[in-house]
Amino acid sequence: MNGPSHHTLPKTTHLVIKLVQQYAATKSIAGTKQLHAFIITSGPLFTHLRSSLVRAYGHVSNVRILFDEMSERSSFLYNTVMKMYAQNGASHDSLKMFLGMLRLGEYNPDNYTYPIVIKACTDLAWRKLGIALHGRVLITGFDMDTFVGNCLIAMYMNFGEVKAARKVFDAMWEHSVVSWNTLISGYFKNAYAKEALVVFDWMLKSGVEPDCASVVSVLPACGYLKEIEMGRMIHELVASGRLGKNIAAWNALVDMYVKCGSVNEARLVFDRMSERDVVTWTSMINGYALNGDVRNALGLFQLMQFEGVRPNSLTIGSLLSACSSLYYLKHGRSLHAWTIKQNLECEVIVETALIDMYAKCNLVKLSFRVFARTSKKKTVPWNAILAGCVHNGLAREAVELFRQMLVEVVEPNDATLNSLLPAYAILADLQQAMNIHCYLIRYGFLSVVEVSTGLIDIYSKCGSLESAHKMFSEIPIKDKDIVVWSVIIAGYGMNGHGETAVSLFKEMVQSGVQPNEVTFTSALHACSHGGLLDEGLDLFKFMLENHQTCSRADHYTCIVDLLGRAGRLDEAYDLIRTMPLKPTHAVWGALLGACVIHGNVELGEVAAKWLFELEPENPGNYVLLSKLYAAVRRWKDAENLRDVMDEKGLRKAPAHSLVESPCSSDWLKESLSSINNYVRGMRMAPYLYRI
Repeated sequence: MNGPSHHTLPKTTHLVIKLVQQYAATKSIAGTKQLHAFIITSGPLFTHLRSSLVRAYGHVSNVRILFDEMSERSSFLYNTVMKMYAQNGASHDSLKMFLGMLRLGEYNPDNYTYPIVIKACTDLAWRKLGIALHGRVLITGFDMDTFVGNCLIAMYMNFGEVKAARKVFDAMWEHSVVSWNTLISGYFKNAYAKEALVVFDWMLKSGVEPDCASVVSVLPACGYLKEIEMGRMIHELVASGRLGKNIAAWNALVDMYVKCGSVNEARLVFDRMSERDVVTWTSMINGYALNGDVRNALGLFQLMQFEGVRPNSLTIGSLLSACSSLYYLKHGRSLHAWTIKQNLECEVIVETALIDMYAKCNLVKLSFRVFARTSKKKTVPWNAILAGCVHNGLAREAVELFRQMLVEVVEPNDATLNSLLPAYAILADLQQAMNIHCYLIRYGFLSVVEVSTGLIDIYSKCGSLESAHKMFSEIPIKDKDIVVWSVIIAGYGMNGHGETAVSLFKEMVQSGVQPNEVTFTSALHACSHGGLLDEGLDLFKFMLENHQTCSRADHYTCIVDLLGRAGRLDEAYDLIRTMPLKPTHAVWGALLGACVIHGNVELGEVAAKWLFELEPENPGNYVLLSKLYAAVRRWKDAENLRDVMDEKGLRKAPAHSLVESPCSSDWLKESLSSINNYVRGMRMAPYLYRI
């Protein structure tokens, strides 16, 4: 075949370029191959078109064949092929080509090459090569290139090396809006939400105009920190139209208001959106689900389908979590059936939500049925079934499941341990606690604060305060958050060391950690358990004066118990009458218990009256009042009260104790036999039997 004459080539150059661009846009392989054949026969005049032809081929395998056929190459051609490798998920091949380019030494990497290979290192999590590339960038002087700097920031943020990313940012001569966005999103992804907001504020003060990506990067941090005022300021920016009509920004606004707990504002944004996608609907449904508004969540679910938007697994996951109570179980079952019809049942998010829903509805057998159909190689369903067992008090089953998980070679993560550790706390077995402690050390989980906190709780429940405090001391002071302090304070309190618990509370406040309602509950329970009246009253006063929003009914229960045990029943009753919250059954129960101790029938009857109204089916309240009558020798009233219990069919469940022993010695058998005979004798007494 003879090629075209040279005098005709200039006339066709423009046409060929147009065709290359068209085939690249339409990804027409057949057309590209025909054009390729024409260019081969055209001679050297069309050599400069071959890079464009590479892009037109689109498919990596075809591109590589064309690349290998070329006798003349360029940095631009290398960049084009490496980029195509990276875009098609072949980052390894992209880096291999880069290293081959360096080895041949024909062409030097430029400011387009480095972003491609740095991103490839990021995708593959190749930290050492990424750092080596950074060193080469510094040597060759490309560190001043904004695009290269942005890629380095993203790389270090993805490696979790926040300080290194910040150093790159600070060293850059010029920051584009992408530089700021990358730093902001990187801070948030690495759990530095406050720093993300600080950088965004710095960006605005520097006169940099935020774009849609800026908004999408910073709004999750606003939601996480409940910084609704800054969120509203960003809302004004989005509503002004300066960022254009980008649905991602509006979706981020809906999600931000949801995370801040302002569902009404989220709905206002939702209703004003001219365009909604599945993310919009899912965010709004999730808002209602988190707020416990199942009715509106289900209503939106139906409406989105009516408007032609197909729910995805995230949508169903949010709805199933909202139905995690017996009251809405029928809706949850209906959703389960819907997922089967829509072939969504095998999605991991849906499987996990179903396991969780049935477990929280105390239908753990159904949870296991769903779990049995899941892929046993995925970690998330295991985490859900472990949490479900713990929720239903099946601590031993949870521990056994964890062992089975390891046998199945499923790799546990932080969430796995957070689900599992409460099971060890329930068992309160020191030997098992030490076993799981060894596992956590061996596999490096103790660096996670939540896991260390769980271990502190386990040792506290086992009564090993020395081990608990050792774990507490090993956590760096900067990582000791409110949860860590609350757990160690509660641990000392439950083991009768109220004074140490109060001392730790004061130490926490001095360290700058602000107490919350859980911390106050732990500290006040410690005072109540240890009979520390003055310390408890001082702590309660401190809470009301400095942290009034933290006050809960549990706190009043502790003080009523403290005053009651000290015989100051009138003060306890006055506190109940004047408390700003509605008195709960626990508050009245504490007063009734104190009245039994001190024989105060008048206040005891008042407390019992409220308890009978709040808990009409609880036999324990009747038994307590009966004990009070018996203590002051009002036998007839005690007998009448037990007749009332019989009429209502109320029966106090007999208490029981469990004895664990590593052996089955004759002595143990004899002891248990004696206890059994003693209990049998007690049951023969009619009065005791009626209890």
